[in-house]
Amino acid sequence: MPNPFEITAARAEDIVTLGAWAHEESWNPGLHDGAVFFATDPGGFLFGRLDGEPVTSVSVVRYGDAYGFLGFYLTRPHRRGGGWGRGTWRSDTPPLAGRTVGLDAVPAQQDNYRRSGFRTCWSNARYEGTPPPDIAPPPGTTLIDARSVPFDLLAAYDRRYFPAARDTFLAAWITAPGRTALAAVGDGGLQGLAVLRACRAASRIGPLYADSPAVAAALVSAVAATAPDTPVAVDVPDINPAAVRLAGELGLTPSFDTARMYSGPEPVIDRPGLYGITSLELG
Repeated sequence: MPNPFEITAARAEDIVTLGAWAHEESWNPGLHDGAVFFATDPGGFLFGRLDGEPVTSVSVVRYGDAYGFLGFYLTRPHRRGGGWGRGTWRSDTPPLAGRTVGLDAVPAQQDNYRRSGFRTCWSNARYEGTPPPDIAPPPGTTLIDARSVPFDLLAAYDRRYFPAARDTFLAAWITAPGRTALAAVGDGGLQGLAVLRACRAASRIGPLYADSPAVAAALVSAVAATAPDTPVAVDVPDINPAAVRLAGELGLTPSFDTARMYSGPEPVIDRPGLYGITSLELG
């Protein structure tokens, strides 16, 4: 007899389904995130199928030799409570042995993750709204298309705020359709980076890095101006109080919460410069 529940690697076209499921959970994924996610680690996405019907998912995307990020841990509402999601989770975690693993957990799942050895390190609040237009950058700072910056400089800057090198992801993230990517530059080099992507609801800004609140404010204002017909949203980490204050000063209001959790040693990153995380699914 065939096994009624089968766990298989996701195909490229399956990532569209994951995006639809994430939208139903109010995560508001980007319209063109799927291709970027899949290219980053094609073997990192699993589907659980019950009698041929996709009912569960989980992703564990690997970065380098020592870090991974878990996302898309989902069970279809009409199949919850049957243990199918837990079975999918267990099948995907062995490749992470020996790695520090991060995730962004919705409140309903945080206790489950703690039982699996994860601990909360900070909270993210999604702030949404329409920031003021035409906020000028500080004197000596200019905003330019990030894709015109030598990529090695951009990747090194990203590495300050993320626990591992992720060149494949970053290159695809800033060049995918529906993106605006701006860098703040000055005499000292890169001072900030913001990427806005089109989504089903509010356009999302992430990552948002900046050397100061003034640089972050100018970046948010500038990228938001490229999507004038929608509000914007930023997932703001509370480990940077200046970022939380700035979100309020820009007229944005909290709408959605997650917790950044880790198993293994907590990575060391430039917390004061992290104004908005990149994504809930891949970190």
